[in-house]
Amino acid sequence: MSFVYPGGATIFQDFSWQVQRGETWAIIGPSGCGKSTLLYLIAGLRKLSGGTLLVDNQPIGRPRPQTGLILQDYGLLPWATVWDNAALGLDIRRFYGPDGKHTPLNESFDDRRQRVDDWLERLGIRHVARQYPNQISGGQRQRTAIARTLALNPDLLLMDEPFGALDALTREDLQRLTLELG
Repeated sequence: MSFVYPGGATIFQDFSWQVQRGETWAIIGPSGCGKSTLLYLIAGLRKLSGGTLLVDNQPIGRPRPQTGLILQDYGLLPWATVWDNAALGLDIRRFYGPDGKHTPLNESFDDRRQRVDDWLERLGIRHVARQYPNQISGGQRQRTAIARTLALNPDLLLMDEPFGALDALTREDLQRLTLELG
């Protein structure tokens, strides 16, 4: 695959990489080398300049509903509560369906509520569920973003420096949780 930014900066040229189901990888490198760009390409949020990107032997041309992406800058809606932000991915998937095209018929509100509540509890932020992003700490915001993604039960989890805003103990707990998910 290849990716060139508009204006000419080549980020990937004839890049090839294969990851097997169940593997855990870390991409490291200096700022600006293309780590986030690669994650956005895999998530279907950017278009390749050339070549093909496959996930489960399917070409990626748009966001894939089974892929979860945790951003380093939270991506929370300031007018929504912690609970509503954590449920946002499920709300979007409920509208578009698990295949990204059709509304699912079998997911009840109670199932959705339980899944969100479980992740908020597991991540230690259920007590702030009715607060807004500007009322909670940076670490709690990051855990809200993590809950939003994990509530989707993704089969591919992409993380762009998700633990940067967390204190050392919480970071260690979430790193352990991430390994358990794999």
